[in-house]
Amino acid sequence: MDHQRRRVMKGALAVTAAAAAGLPMIGRAATTYKYGGSTWLGHYSAYIAIKTGIFTKLGLDIQWQSFGTSSERLGAVMAGQIDLAGSGIVAALALMANGAKQFQVIATPNNYGKVEGLLVRNDVNSIADLKGKKIGVTFASSAHVLLLDLLKQAKMVPGTDVTIINMPAANLPTAYQAKQIDAVAVWTPAFNRIRAMPETKVLADDTAFSLYKQYSVMPGPDVLLTTTKLGNENPDVVKKFLQGIFEANTMLSKAPDEATRILVPLTQLSPAEQLETVKQVDWYTLDQQKSLLVSPGSFVTGMQKLADMLVDLKQIDRAPPVKDWVQGSYL
Repeated sequence: MDHQRRRVMKGALAVTAAAAAGLPMIGRAATTYKYGGSTWLGHYSAYIAIKTGIFTKLGLDIQWQSFGTSSERLGAVMAGQIDLAGSGIVAALALMANGAKQFQVIATPNNYGKVEGLLVRNDVNSIADLKGKKIGVTFASSAHVLLLDLLKQAKMVPGTDVTIINMPAANLPTAYQAKQIDAVAVWTPAFNRIRAMPETKVLADDTAFSLYKQYSVMPGPDVLLTTTKLGNENPDVVKKFLQGIFEANTMLSKAPDEATRILVPLTQLSPAEQLETVKQVDWYTLDQQKSLLVSPGSFVTGMQKLADMLVDLKQIDRAPPVKDWVQGSYL
């Protein structure tokens, strides 16, 4: 088995084992639900709904819990330590490929393309110019998939033509600034921080991804998840959660300045950078979800294409039937 593929599948097996261990949910009140998030924009809606009291008005007590990566967050979902979460689809697809049934995909909150990409120094003008250089990226992430796809488009081989170094996203700005790596594939807020560094530019963003060109699918679209247990036992909570998410999306679309004020303490971006990020994203409405997830299900079709690509890129062993994890009944 390929080393990279083994790494991703090993992670999927690890979180499956954690779930099987039945880790206890200590101190959990029956009416309190935990949401797993991070500083990534896929979690903006949940953060705003918590901080503005949107969830409270809907009768939900939802607590925020931060995780550094989607893989860590999904591990907590699998272990029953959090109830609801946002995730990049790549980590979720790895678990689907392993047959994990502890979670359901319930929505996709946004469409981004300009706040994740490959950042290089000014002397690099093409993917071919990266030959012999070191590129930092977080493995099993959307940025990793983007990088592998860009290299494949340029007919370059990882490990032969370029060296890819696995790093947490939070460590990439420091490594790039110290010239330990020559280029970076990453998402906001690290993307914004590196882009602002001297002699640095964006060589490619998610709009250069193969499936974006054909199907408007990004390398790691954001999805919202519920544990299967919560969905089965209390579907009304999941419905209210989604109602709150898309109410927050309305703020992000219609009142970006107000949304920015709320988000800056989370992301630590400057108000100007945060406002730019908010405005660059297409924030979906609740009405749009049915066409994306149910009928005609264009998002689900795109995710299946992405799963097939991940097999080709040797990130997962097999492409799962993505529709089996999508639950549209909460919409």
